[in-house]
Amino acid sequence: MGSVLSVQVGAAVATTLFDELGPSGTVLLRTGFAAVILVAIWRPGVPRGASEPLRDAVLLGIALAAMNLSFYAALDRIPLGIAVTFEFTGPFAVAVAGSRRASDLLWVALAAGGIVLLSPGVHGSLDGLGVAFALVAGGFWAAYIVLAARVGQGFSGGQGLAVAMSVAAVLLIPVGVAGGGGALARPGLLAVGLAVAVLSSAIPYSLELEALRRLRKGTFGVLMSLEPAVAALVGLALLGQGLSATEVVAITLVVAASAGALGSARAPAPLEA
Repeated sequence: MGSVLSVQVGAAVATTLFDELGPSGTVLLRTGFAAVILVAIWRPGVPRGASEPLRDAVLLGIALAAMNLSFYAALDRIPLGIAVTFEFTGPFAVAVAGSRRASDLLWVALAAGGIVLLSPGVHGSLDGLGVAFALVAGGFWAAYIVLAARVGQGFSGGQGLAVAMSVAAVLLIPVGVAGGGGALARPGLLAVGLAVAVLSSAIPYSLELEALRRLRKGTFGVLMSLEPAVAALVGLALLGQGLSATEVVAITLVVAASAGALGSARAPAPLEA
C-alpha cells in the first residue's frame, strides 16, 4: 500500500510540472533521475555469453519510455484516477491471459462495464485523446510486465531494470528536450523532477520487492488492484479532481474486476514503472 500511495503521489506532483515542461519534459526528468539512482545502486553489467538478456533489457526500456510518456500525456488531459483506471487494463489483460478459470468471464464483464461507463460516449466531458493515451499506456504496461519477468531472470538484482531505465532515458531525450526546452535546466524544476523520480520509482520499487518477499503473488496482485481507487483519492486530495457518481461506480467495477483477476492469475505480479 505504501508503494501504491507513493506512485500516485508522484504522479500528482508530476502534473505540477506540465505547465513549464509539458508531459514529455516531465517524463524525461523522472526517467533520467530514476536511471541515475538505479545505476548508482546496482552498477549493472552486461551478462557474458548471451545476447538475450541485453535484448530483453532494451525492449523493456522501450516499453518503459512509451508507457510513461503516454501515461503523462493522458494525465495532461484527464483526471488521475480515471487515467490510472484505463491504464490498469494492461495488468488486467495479462492477469486474465495467465488464468483459465471460468470466473474470469465475470471479471472481464465487470471491467468492461467500468470502461464503458468511463468512455467519452457515456461521459461526454472526458477527453477522448486522453483516454486513448491512457489505454496505450496500459498496453505498454502489459508489455512491461512480461518483459520485466524475463529481465529479472537474465540479470541479478535490479541490474536489468537499471539498464532498461537508462535505455528509456536516452530514448526520451529528443521529445523531452523538445517539450521542456531550456526550462529543464531550472534548479527548482530539477528538484521537483528528482522528487517525482524518488516517489514514482525508487520508493515503490524498494517497497514492492520487500512486499513480494512476504506476500503471495495473488495477495500482492489484489492489493495492487487498489491503485485506481487510490489514484482517485490522491487526485481529489492533492489536485482537486472530483469525480461524478458514475465515474466512482466505474472505477469501483474496474478495481473489483482487477482484484478478482489478479488474485487468481499465474501471470507475473504487476510492478509499475
